Formats: sequence, C-alpha cells, structure tokens
Amino acid sequence: MDFALTDDQRAIQDAARAFAEAELAPHSAEWDETKHFPVDVMRRAAETGFAAIYAGEEHGGMALGRVEAAVIFEELSRGDVSTAAFISIHNMATWMIDSFGSDDLRARYVPRLAMMELIASYCLTEPGSGSDAAAMRTTATRDGDHFVLNGSKAFISGAGTSDIYVVMARTGEAGPKGISAFVVEKETPGLSFGAQEKKMGWNNQPTAVVSFDDCRVPAANLLGKEGDGFRYAMMGLDGGRLNIAACSLGGARLALETAQAYVATRKQFGRALNEFQNVQFKLADMATQLEAARLMVLRGAWAIDTGHPEKTKWCAMAKRLATDACFQIADEALQLHGGYGYLKDYPLERIVRDLRVHRILEGTNEIMRVITAREMMRQ
Repeated sequence: MDFALTDDQRAIQDAARAFAEAELAPHSAEWDETKHFPVDVMRRAAETGFAAIYAGEEHGGMALGRVEAAVIFEELSRGDVSTAAFISIHNMATWMIDSFGSDDLRARYVPRLAMMELIASYCLTEPGSGSDAAAMRTTATRDGDHFVLNGSKAFISGAGTSDIYVVMARTGEAGPKGISAFVVEKETPGLSFGAQEKKMGWNNQPTAVVSFDDCRVPAANLLGKEGDGFRYAMMGLDGGRLNIAACSLGGARLALETAQAYVATRKQFGRALNEFQNVQFKLADMATQLEAARLMVLRGAWAIDTGHPEKTKWCAMAKRLATDACFQIADEALQLHGGYGYLKDYPLERIVRDLRVHRILEGTNEIMRVITAREMMRQ
C-alpha cells in the first residue's frame, strides 16, 4: 500500500491549488452574494485542463484518472465549493459524450467542451422521480431521423446558461432498460427553462427546471445504444459521487483551517481558545474525520480507475461518509467561531450552506445506504 501521490499527481494538485487561490477564493463571497455565475473564470480553468479531466486526449481531454480528479476537485472547492461542483458536473457530461457518443458527436462537441467554449449540464432528475430515477416520465419517441422529447427535468445546474444538455429519456419499456441518453443543444426548438430556483446554497450557479415540448433531437445525437442510457447515467454517477465528495473535502478543509487560525487568536477568560482541551479535542476530531473521508474518496477513485468489481459500493460509501463528515466539520468550525461564524464576514456560513446539498444530490445519502446494502447482499 502506498498512500503518497506521484510526482505528476502532486504537480496537478499544485496547479489546482494555485488556480483556486488566484481565481476562485478572492471572489467566492461576492459570487455567492450577487449570484454571479463565473463563466469567464471557468473557461480559464478549462485552459488548465480542468473541464475535460478524464475525457480522452484525442479531442482535447486530459485522460486522467479519478484519483487525479478527486485531488483537483478538493483543491478547487477549497477556493469555491459551488464553482468547483459545477465544473465537476460539466466534466461528467463531457465524459458521457466522450465515452458513449459516436465519432461524429465526439468530434463535434468534446473539443469545445474541453475548452468550455460550450458548457454542459446533466439532466436526470425529474419533479416526480428523484431517488427513483428509473421511474422517469420524460419520453423520447422516434420520428424518422429524429427523436421527439416531451417532459421535464428538475434541479438542473446550469439550466438556461449551459449550451449542451445530456438528457436521459424513456424510449422503451418501464424501468431502467427503457431509458436512453441524448445530447440536446440549447437552441433546439421545444427546449425551455423555468424560473431560477432560490436556493440555500450553491448561489453562484443557476438552477432551474428544463422542459421539453415536442423537442426534436436528431437521432444522431443518441449516446450509444437505445435503452442503455440509464446504465451510462449510473456509470457517470459513480464518478460524480466521488467528485461531490471531493468538493466536500475542500470546503471542510477550508473550514477547519479557518477555525484553527481563529481559535489561536480568539481569547476568552484570559486564554486563547486553543488552550482549552475541549477545543483541542474538537479540532482533533475534525482533522480525523477529514482524513478518513479523504481516504474513502481516494479508495473509491482507485476502484473506478482499476475497474474493481466493488467500485459502485465503494463510491456510494465514500460519498455517504465524506459528505456527512465534511458537513459536520464545517458546522463545528462555525460553532467554534461563536456568533462570528454566523456572519458573512467569515466563510463558515457559506461553506455550511454550500456543503449541505452534497448530502442530497448525486443520490441522497439514504440512497447511498441502499446501494451499499444491496451490493453487500450480492456477495
């Protein structure tokens, strides 16, 4: 067992850290306050390769593994959780097109996605089917050389701004085997967007309903084979869950570092807070939780990279543990700041708000337990 990053991985980590410190961290509070979607900054991240991390090199991707992706997203999220999380979603959509699209689709879209000239969203969840994604009601009916899409998707990050939507829709029988995946361009007639959601966190990225009303999509925009879309979506979610877990690591790390600096200078009863043993114990527990979560995330990433047969279970376990633990770390960091932690002068309240949704999206943590238990029963 070797827990050290390679020289190449450390160089990637350094690049992500430098970008986060220069381009994300100084603006995080303002973007949250003004609900600004920093497309220009994300395009600069794409110039570093962070928009197509595990897409192939043929069309401009970095062809890196999930371990490298986890390292990158931890560093980016330490600068700004919400922006890093959206970049992870863009990467998932790019990977799906690169992995399952035809040669023409890949050549047409992936180079522009890799530079974020085109921005991508991932459309799976529906108003009536969240955790039960296989029960989706959005349909795609074949009509000559097109599919006609009808239905809607909910909670879609980037909705209304993104140029490309990777959409799962029902083309056949009930259940997961009747679902296919499509690439839908923003200007396609019949595609529309709802009002922007007012959210607790992730304020600097747009979120809305995406609707399809007799939306005609070329049959050539089908990803892979008809009926395989749900399988592709679940494969994408293995990695997506790790990315969100990694984004939790970065936010929690910033929260812990902020708290550690605060308790070293804040005095009560004539002593610095970090001289009190109960504060020391809190910091020790927070650091232990963070390290345990990171190890789980890296193990899940290694499982995907090596094609381990238990990769789905380990990714679910990592997502559940990391997002729960990191939210708790951020909450404890806020508590250590007392009333100041509740103010926007410090980053704690923003981190808490941004990390809270990580326990819901990419599959709720209750569903992570279902997946873990189901995989255990198969052994």
